[in-house]
Amino acid sequence: MKTFLAATLSFLLFYSTALAEENRQTLLNERLIYYTAYHHQGVPWYYLAAIDQFERNIQPLRQDIEKKDGPLALTIPADRWFGPLHPDQSNLSPYFIGFFGGIGQDANGDGKADPNDPEDIFGSMADYINSYGSFKDALHAYYERKESVSQIMTIAELYQQFNTLDLYTHVFPLQKDYLYSYRSTWGGKRGWGGRRMHEGTDLFAGYGTPVLATTYGKIEALEWNDYGGWRVGLRDIHNVYHYYAHLSSFKEGLKQGDIVKAGDLIGYVGSSGYGKEGTSGKFPPHLHYGMYIDNGKNQWAYDPTPSLRKWESS
Repeated sequence: MKTFLAATLSFLLFYSTALAEENRQTLLNERLIYYTAYHHQGVPWYYLAAIDQFERNIQPLRQDIEKKDGPLALTIPADRWFGPLHPDQSNLSPYFIGFFGGIGQDANGDGKADPNDPEDIFGSMADYINSYGSFKDALHAYYERKESVSQIMTIAELYQQFNTLDLYTHVFPLQKDYLYSYRSTWGGKRGWGGRRMHEGTDLFAGYGTPVLATTYGKIEALEWNDYGGWRVGLRDIHNVYHYYAHLSSFKEGLKQGDIVKAGDLIGYVGSSGYGKEGTSGKFPPHLHYGMYIDNGKNQWAYDPTPSLRKWESS
């Protein structure tokens, strides 16, 4: 009986995982239809996809913006769609919207520039981007925040590099055939350099244990930090910054701006930090792993331990 139950549970787990994968692929394909249908020669699909993904990332984290149901997340605020002086937002005439400085367009030819119609939304955003000299200039004008611009540019680069929306794979940050141990050290007190909270989880392992990219991402930082020693900062498509500290060295040839995939080697465990460049050995060798989320206004750290447990078991 126990054998039967175990086999049944294993089958159900496999089936649910396969079904979730199939559903995700269906969803991603649906999104891609819109991105490719309304791109211009100067506005490739991955620009629209990056903006949509950024909006999807921030909506659950904000109280001041609409949370969009359905496969597409992009919403253009009313003052931008209609123009700040438009007297009647029930009037969806693209002529009047343009007259009052709105960016809303009738992309599907039904005579209305509807801010709730995904075809009009993505067609209007493509036209807006195309009206600027570069994608970056358009993002600066629209979001007015350099961190948001940088995040969206990173998402676009990742979609372009891998030519897919399916960049959801994550792996454990240490090569698992090496000895290691960890527990949640999130929120602990730290004293070096002034009293502060520990913003991460420490994974103890021997010197030279390979450190891996946990996700698809862009190397945003690759340098010395007096607290973290030799450290790597990796930005992904989910507005998350992955922080690896106290390394002994980086992978040879790795440089800032490189694109990596989940499981790529990025460095090796060490005990660097807590001093000037080159300081090492003030504590046992370990990887400090931190995760920071950006909501389009601010960035903050959160406990990475639940994610580590999940990736370790997969």
